[in-house]
Amino acid sequence: MISKKIEEAVKRIKPLDEKLLEQTQKRLDNLTKPLGSLGRLEELAKQVVAITGKEKPELKKKVIFTLAGDHGVVEEGVSCYPKEVTPQMVYNFLRGGAGINVLARHVGAKVVVADIGVAEKIDVTNPEFKDKKINFGTKNFTKGPAMTEDKAVKSIEAGIELVEEELKNGIDIIGTGDMGIANTTPSSAITSVICGVDVEKVTGRGTGIDDKMLKNKIASIKKAIALNKPDKKDGIDILSKIGGFEIGGLTGIILAGASHKIPVVIDGFISGAAALLAYTFQPTVVEYLIASHCSVEQGHKIILKHLGLKPVLDLNLRLGEGTGAALGINIVVAGCKILAEMATFENAGVSKKME
Repeated sequence: MISKKIEEAVKRIKPLDEKLLEQTQKRLDNLTKPLGSLGRLEELAKQVVAITGKEKPELKKKVIFTLAGDHGVVEEGVSCYPKEVTPQMVYNFLRGGAGINVLARHVGAKVVVADIGVAEKIDVTNPEFKDKKINFGTKNFTKGPAMTEDKAVKSIEAGIELVEEELKNGIDIIGTGDMGIANTTPSSAITSVICGVDVEKVTGRGTGIDDKMLKNKIASIKKAIALNKPDKKDGIDILSKIGGFEIGGLTGIILAGASHKIPVVIDGFISGAAALLAYTFQPTVVEYLIASHCSVEQGHKIILKHLGLKPVLDLNLRLGEGTGAALGINIVVAGCKILAEMATFENAGVSKKME
């Protein structure tokens, strides 16, 4: 089951223009430096030109979407923290006191915080808060599906709507972020199913659980997959059976960003799980994605390999919220500034490499 809104977003995602990639490479090769000497910065600049269709893209409007949702599987003791932390952290985001707020201020990005499935009502008036609540948390997926297919569709649509609403203010680059106690558990389940990898290989310690809790977490994920039998090729089926509302929302943000020709810098493991789901709808979406970093969560490496994405940074991060995405955006902007502001050999009067 796929809605018209999702279908339209998917249809607009087209492969990147090879000619733009070639033209940008020629310009990069003519800048005052040895060929390829700025490495990934050059690759990122080239990718952004091909995504946006702009010869010298200016990434002024940076927006990080941090989506919050709760998970019924928390009942199984898979996290060190109680579910009450999810709403508490949403208030922290809105006060500007979280890691994402600090790093977003550092890179000049706006943070849009959305409640897409927090288990209690968020009572606040803040222009940067979006109420997109689908339900008060998912159900415990060890006992049945996490949500209905209808709610899975709505969560993806909510992500698309968030991007489309913010487009009125302008978006040059998107970052993805999440908040949800126990959300590494559905992310591990999604990764195992889509990548076809054993649960043990994709499941990490999340908030820092001990060996006993890790064993229980793995058993809970195996039980959920065996009970719900998600179809690895059907994103809606996977999301409804073993996913989360914020993961669905991030899937929508990724699809919407790509459909509007906006580079999407994904954060860590949870954003990676959303990218896997987006890939089931349209594999071309990966051409619009930039992996900001490689998370400590072991499943994240498997996601990046499956999608063919190369992380920009490796800083042992595992916070989520969009913190890695904020740092990644900063690097992408640097690459675009190299392309736009660096002199060519001819302009600078510098001799080229000898033949």
